[in-house]
Amino acid sequence: MIAVLKTTGTLLLLFLLFPFNATIVIFSWLISWIIARSRPSPPVAQPKKILLTGGKMTKALQLARSFHAAGHQVYLIETHRYWLSGHRFSRAVKQFFTVPAPETDPDGYYQALQTIVQTHHIDVFIPVSSPVASYHDAIAGKWLAAHCEVLHCAPEVVQLLDDKFAFCQKARDIGLSAPKVVRIVDPQQILNFDFVADGGQYILKSIRYNSVLRLDLTRLPCAHLAEYVQTLPISPENPWVMQQFIEGQEYCTHSTVRNGVIQLHCCAKSSPFQVNYEPVEQPAIQAWVATFVAALHLTGQISFDFIQTPDGTVYPIECNPRTHSAITMFYNHPGLAAAYLQAAPSAATPMTPRSDGKPTYWLYHELWRLTEIRSWADLRAWMQKVTQGKEALYQFNDPLPFLMVPHWQITQLLLNSLWQGKDWIRIDFNIGKLVQLGGD
Repeated sequence: MIAVLKTTGTLLLLFLLFPFNATIVIFSWLISWIIARSRPSPPVAQPKKILLTGGKMTKALQLARSFHAAGHQVYLIETHRYWLSGHRFSRAVKQFFTVPAPETDPDGYYQALQTIVQTHHIDVFIPVSSPVASYHDAIAGKWLAAHCEVLHCAPEVVQLLDDKFAFCQKARDIGLSAPKVVRIVDPQQILNFDFVADGGQYILKSIRYNSVLRLDLTRLPCAHLAEYVQTLPISPENPWVMQQFIEGQEYCTHSTVRNGVIQLHCCAKSSPFQVNYEPVEQPAIQAWVATFVAALHLTGQISFDFIQTPDGTVYPIECNPRTHSAITMFYNHPGLAAAYLQAAPSAATPMTPRSDGKPTYWLYHELWRLTEIRSWADLRAWMQKVTQGKEALYQFNDPLPFLMVPHWQITQLLLNSLWQGKDWIRIDFNIGKLVQLGGD
């Protein structure tokens, strides 16, 4: 009953916001259409056809807009479950396709991608992978390599980077800093661990992606340890890691690399639920990433979460071989497409967000946070964030996604949840989904 009331209440709020959103979008669309007719885009010398996956996510929309602005054609795909993606209405997307989910029908997924690539003469395949799709996109890259360029890591590299234990070991082998990690295949290992002799605190993390359990940051040892660990789905088939907890400032990064050289890099302080991004310079983190990708001679997109301790040491606490939503910080950078499509000299300085760029945020997340405001100071900080930042979905000359994501994509997902009687933990407007138990 509580789930029904929560979903119904959320749908009502979206309904009340719809007229305001629609007014903004209609006005923007009309003005931008008039401007576009009077100022046609200049032709591009060598336009390419780009195939992007992850069509429900803002980071795919940002890449689509950047490639489109540079004169390239963008083809966007998503799984059948998310056929209602609001990004399909973007003027940056030439054509939108749905394909089988790779985790349930991998061969169907690979074949669908190959058909699209061959039928539409795609030049470059750039996965904007979900966590469960990164490995499958690497396999798909093998299928597609004979037909187009692939900007993604090899399957064995994706497996290495996604394994939180193997990744930390590899970093140490290279000579880089990394937190202590213990591979866990049985809850009894945790109960047998001598926390007193070790003297440190730890956090449990599932190696396999879990959209709900990944939010649990319980520090070990804790009260009722035996009861706690028995609730976790730890097994030899579903291994976890116990990772050393390190005090410090947390950062997130995104890097696009070719042949072990960083082409594009950004770094931001981590934020709650990762829906606020403001670029910062962290030379120690960039140097760590540069050393790591060079040692593995990586090509593709790679993201990290780091902790920097008070003494300046940086420790990677997460590695993800895929696009990070921090890519939205390049919303006003005309060079993003070139950074993805052209190999830079090894001595070149990586492209970073422009100094005149604004922090990015998602308005509907911020509206939700109004419920957390407890003082006038909180309200002033909220107003400053909204008025001085850049809404990630909204773009004056491409306004429809700003309307269609919350009022079509998310609304349809909420209606489905209501129909099926399913509860949800939170709405992620950035990723374009409901975070649910057993969800993707």
